[in-house]
Amino acid sequence: MPHRTTHMSRRAVTKAAAATGLAVLFGAGAATGQARAATRLGPRTLDVSVNSAALGRSAAVRLILPSNFDTQPTRTYPVLYLLHGAHDDYTSWTRETDIEAFAEGRNLIVAMPDAGPTGIPTAWRNGPDYETFQVREVPALLRSAYRASGVRAVAGVSTGGYGAMAHAARHPGAFTAAASYSGILDTTAPGVPNIMDAIVARENLAAHSLWGNPILNLLTWRDFNPRARAEGLRGTALYVSNGSGLAGGSGDPLPAALESALWPSAHSFTDTLARHRVPVTTHFYPGGGHSWAYWKGEFAASWPMLARALGLPE
Repeated sequence: MPHRTTHMSRRAVTKAAAATGLAVLFGAGAATGQARAATRLGPRTLDVSVNSAALGRSAAVRLILPSNFDTQPTRTYPVLYLLHGAHDDYTSWTRETDIEAFAEGRNLIVAMPDAGPTGIPTAWRNGPDYETFQVREVPALLRSAYRASGVRAVAGVSTGGYGAMAHAARHPGAFTAAASYSGILDTTAPGVPNIMDAIVARENLAAHSLWGNPILNLLTWRDFNPRARAEGLRGTALYVSNGSGLAGGSGDPLPAALESALWPSAHSFTDTLARHRVPVTTHFYPGGGHSWAYWKGEFAASWPMLARALGLPE
């Protein structure tokens, strides 16, 4: 933002700069949900370290600011949250897509928060609470420091697709739209708890550290299941896409196999929405795989819906 010119001595300027530098370096005075430090990566892109009580540590969120952010210092902006998948991190959307170029000239903030190594943005059993971090703490920071408005949409890939639907379902009205690309949308469907357990195990985390035992702690699993919370999505614009994977003859067997495994879960979720008469736009396509090669196109296909929900031109 433009800075007002003031008259200060060189010594005062030097002392102020030193104090500011130390505050940024050590996070002095950073309260819960406030930024500890920000690293500028480009003209509009920066990584912000957030002091999170929900996680018990600082965690990152990558931001893409509007092109006119500095020249219109009183304007507020809607926020598009983009969530990463398993065994990835908050840098994935800028690494795998052209989201920086795509967002240029659009009057919105793009926020890509950390979800931990598993990419499952939920309240873990006796562990970190990525749900609160993403749904409460990051939005509070964006409102206070980056002029975010109250209009929010969320989209994600894989476990981030789970997060998009779970966040919107568990917090009705918090998001105007939610989009899932190959997301895990029915966590108690046959075989899906095994997939979730495998994701946790791959990161060398304790068994059942997510929501407990899927049988003994079934109520907890249901509470965090987007399908079981489908009624909470009423009034939210929704987009769900998934490929059939191996059934469609994809040439890459491993991503195709995972996509196939999630196909019934996605249909179970959208069938439940239909029973509740909750509208959803779906794209179920033959073949495909669990990879960015397909998710980039699905994001583009869902953009008109997301734009309308954010109050932006398509």
